[in-house]
Amino acid sequence: MNQSKDKLWTASFISICVANFMLFFAFYLLLPILPLYLMENFQASKSLVGIILSSYTIAALLIRPIAGFLLDMFQRRPIYLLAYFLFSLCFIGYPLANFLNFFLFLRVVHGLCFGMVSTAGNSFVIDIMPSSRRGEGLGYFGIANNLAMSIGPMISLFLHDYSTYQMIFYTAIVSSLAGFVVASTVKTKKTTIQSIKKGKEAIVLDRFFLIKGTHAGICLMLMGIPYGMLTTYIAIYGKEIGMYSGMGMFFTLMAIGLIFSRFFAGRMVDRGHLLKVITIGTIICTISIFVLPTLKDLFLFQQRFSMILFNAVAVFLGLGYGMLFPAYNTLFVNLAPHNRRATASSTFLTTWDVGIGLGLIIGGKLGDTRGGLPLSFLVGGIIAVISIVYFIKITIPHYEKNKLIS
Repeated sequence: MNQSKDKLWTASFISICVANFMLFFAFYLLLPILPLYLMENFQASKSLVGIILSSYTIAALLIRPIAGFLLDMFQRRPIYLLAYFLFSLCFIGYPLANFLNFFLFLRVVHGLCFGMVSTAGNSFVIDIMPSSRRGEGLGYFGIANNLAMSIGPMISLFLHDYSTYQMIFYTAIVSSLAGFVVASTVKTKKTTIQSIKKGKEAIVLDRFFLIKGTHAGICLMLMGIPYGMLTTYIAIYGKEIGMYSGMGMFFTLMAIGLIFSRFFAGRMVDRGHLLKVITIGTIICTISIFVLPTLKDLFLFQQRFSMILFNAVAVFLGLGYGMLFPAYNTLFVNLAPHNRRATASSTFLTTWDVGIGLGLIIGGKLGDTRGGLPLSFLVGGIIAVISIVYFIKITIPHYEKNKLIS
């Protein structure tokens, strides 16, 4: 095999990874503090927080199928850069959002931009890397997200304790605009769109959503529900049980687990162990999720052990989800022909967003009940079990029958 052909670490690949880091760093700066911001500044309930924050995710998932279609029809680089720029501009609105209705509108617009730029970036990076190293490349590309997750929430919660919300918003603005500058340096060959133009295909559902990815999408959506719950409400949960000072460390440890998984999960996928990686990753996540509800009572009489267990859960959640992301991404791409890669990536991200959106809403609703957030996490664990069973019984046979590795 020609080594130059299979070179992964090109200047463009490095640049798009850096740009991806800056984008998600800005994203993760807001993620842990927005629930607190809404509750402190607008006296919003947990249910209302879930609805408002889920509007971002809902907007993102609504735009993803359209984004995938456009990215398969037109050149991906200009779409990626335009979406990145608009995403960056949206951060300017947060310091100005003094009314809840305007805040909700801003979250919807920001979600649309995020859905477009993340879909475009996920498709664009596949064009840059060699197909023989796709699983590994997507794993390293995902490390940018994980590094952002490790640093962003920690800095965000530090600024929350020692500075102002305005400072957090301004930091996010600078980060995203810097990322846009780096993204503009990424170069790639122009993608061919002959098959779409020549065939003049009808605008049907399969042009916007990869039908063959439905079963995998259901499993991924189910795993997105507990992920949406824990990333959104973990800071509130920690504050309720007395662990608030360790919330920034939770995200850092989770990111460490995610990063560690990238060094072996992608290579395992490229060596033909894709289904095994997903199965093991899902099991690790499920066990970790079930531990979270036990910490509320345990912390009352075993504080030190509870903190150790809490930190261990963060690492293993990162490890499990870190195995799932590149594996599921590769699975969707393997089910699609070359000219449908953007649609495959869109479907992957859309189903994930649906899960996160449901997690925000379900977590908020259950969090306001007598069972509180422990009940939310318990339900999340049960949903993860359903995902395991569905994947083994239905998704694996379907994938083996329909995969198109290119």
